Amino acid sequence: MAKRGSRRKAAAGRKKVKQKPTGWRLWLRRTIVWGGSLALIGALFLGLAVLFAARSLPSYNELKATQNAQTIVVRARDGTEIVELGPTFGKWLDSDEIPQVMKDAMISVEDKRYHSHFGVDPVRLTGAVLESFTGDKRIGGTSTITQQLARNVFLNSNRTLDRKMREAVLALALESKFTKDQILELYLNKVYFGGGAYGIDSASRKFFSHPATELTTAEAAIIAGLVKAPSRYSPTADVQAAVDRAQVVLQLMKEQGRIDPNVTVEPATVNLKPDRGQNSVRYFTDWVLPQLDILLPETFEPIEVWTTLDVGMQRTAATAVKSNTPDGAQGALVSLDRDGAILAMIGGTDYVETNYNRATDAVRQPGSAWKLFVYLAALEAGYTPEDSVKDVPVTIDGWSPRNSGGGYAGEINIRTAFAYSKNTVAAQLGNEVGFGTVASMAKRFGITTPISTFPAMVLGSSETRVIDMTRAFASVSAGGFSVEPYGVLKVTTGDGETLYEHENKRAARLVPDYVAAGITDLLQTAVNTGTGKAAQIGRPVAGKTGTTSSNKDGWFIGFSSGITTGVWMGRDDAKRVAGLQGGRAPAQAFAAYMRYAVKDRPVEQFNTDLKLPEWQLEPDDEFYFGDPDEYYYIDEQGNLIEPGVSDGPRDPSFPVEGEGQTGDATDRPQVPNNDAPPAAGDDFLNRATGERPNTPPARPSQRAVPPPPVPRPAQQPAPSGN
Repeated sequence: MAKRGSRRKAAAGRKKVKQKPTGWRLWLRRTIVWGGSLALIGALFLGLAVLFAARSLPSYNELKATQNAQTIVVRARDGTEIVELGPTFGKWLDSDEIPQVMKDAMISVEDKRYHSHFGVDPVRLTGAVLESFTGDKRIGGTSTITQQLARNVFLNSNRTLDRKMREAVLALALESKFTKDQILELYLNKVYFGGGAYGIDSASRKFFSHPATELTTAEAAIIAGLVKAPSRYSPTADVQAAVDRAQVVLQLMKEQGRIDPNVTVEPATVNLKPDRGQNSVRYFTDWVLPQLDILLPETFEPIEVWTTLDVGMQRTAATAVKSNTPDGAQGALVSLDRDGAILAMIGGTDYVETNYNRATDAVRQPGSAWKLFVYLAALEAGYTPEDSVKDVPVTIDGWSPRNSGGGYAGEINIRTAFAYSKNTVAAQLGNEVGFGTVASMAKRFGITTPISTFPAMVLGSSETRVIDMTRAFASVSAGGFSVEPYGVLKVTTGDGETLYEHENKRAARLVPDYVAAGITDLLQTAVNTGTGKAAQIGRPVAGKTGTTSSNKDGWFIGFSSGITTGVWMGRDDAKRVAGLQGGRAPAQAFAAYMRYAVKDRPVEQFNTDLKLPEWQLEPDDEFYFGDPDEYYYIDEQGNLIEPGVSDGPRDPSFPVEGEGQTGDATDRPQVPNNDAPPAAGDDFLNRATGERPNTPPARPSQRAVPPPPVPRPAQQPAPSGN
């Protein structure tokens, strides 16, 4: 009994020695328990979500009948239909009608484990999550074919975590309700391939002129390659990009064993359907339609977009640009009505050849067209078109601008300097008013690109856009009020319900009216007698040429009868174009277009009457000698007279307000020299009157541009201009 009792005590002792886990073992145990519990709860919620989603999904036949895109009819300002955009659906192909090579190509490039996953690919998802921690955010590229179908049919393309989670749930629901063949059939008949084509049959007919049942391996590879980026890889926009992408698809098909590695397929030999439906109008529609995302509430019903475009002007603009642009170069044009409505837009000489919109997207040096802002700043600072300046060699901060012809005219007025685009004068004016002031003026008039404040900026070294420069000149045409370009008049549904209607914003005063009148005077002279003579159209035109160094860019921007038009020409690679000058081809294209654009408008004379503010008017004699009723003044004997004290004799020839005439200081009566001491000291007189009677301030017309500062090392090369 004693032995048995001792064994019990020993066992009890051993039980007491066994302790609960502590430290990392405890946390590991808790992690496993809690992690497993959370996983079970998550799986339960996921299962319920998938179950409810599957029950709410439309039937297979309902999904086949659903169109998941919007038809948009774009109309010109007169109601003429200019283009219809949106979905084109070819014949619906059942799974057994779709060529196997098309299925293989799509699975190879979009979802190689399509037949083995359950709607979400765990391998791709895990890899994307791991890569996201390293900074390579690729989670957007993990969507399977099933997920893409769910997104295209039920969701939007926002790359948010919430949308990705809903996409995954819907993909799992689709996989639980439909077979793999049904899902692939839905996908291939609904996916977007660019150019308004939805589904492989529509794409095949658009790009190859035959139904999808006749697709070859090379054609299937081209179509499969479009899904990633329909616009970038479209064979109608960039044949080489489409071919290169197709080669990637073919390589993946070989690696995955879906075609024989020894088979040679040449996508470059595919015969593409000529696309004659595109024209210059598409530059405008490509620019204006993305704005609907901001202007409209979310809607998927068919809509009609009434635009500002004038069909006749657009056609004339396309012809004017194409016929005047030098060989190997491109041209762009933007034409605005007085309220900012875009009447015509040309982004290149051939939309089919290249859909890059040089009117709204390209940034190029404007050359001397930029002098608009230099002279606006000078006029606002107090200059007038009649003021004298000197066209002489000048160096500013180590930079020595030269005139286009190489010569110098000496003393000339502002109007002549602008008309003949004198670079040295523009440089001196910019230096006097401040290069930052010129940059601020350009920003004020709607330039949206970065602006340098180095001296060379006065000749247009800062790159800008055609639409921005045209907008700036339109604001001058509007008398110094802001102009905002726009292209949409209204948007209606197919039933005529108005979803949006344009309202003109209140225009802001950018510069005083006398500044607008002064710059219009200069712009008109530049066309009448200066570098822009080729832009004459038989009625008043105001405008400015621009040519950059080595003839890389040529500009002409001007206005007449309320229409402002900007023209640019040059090469996309910014190489030299022989003979390209703003006063030649661009000005000629401007004239060819504007003759048609203004033909039905009355002739309008420009307002160039400078009604200067009082501080800038020619001062009369009382400005120098004083008015006895307002402040201290000096009488004819040099005596200081207090305000309001006008007793005593006065020379009737001495001018007062409303009497006599203004003139130079030499015409004014001089203070006689007496032996008697003056009534007040010189310092007091200067404080009281502001100027000595015999040294009046210079008139504005006598102003000369100050000499340049001491040269310093050059900061930046400058374009030559005219």
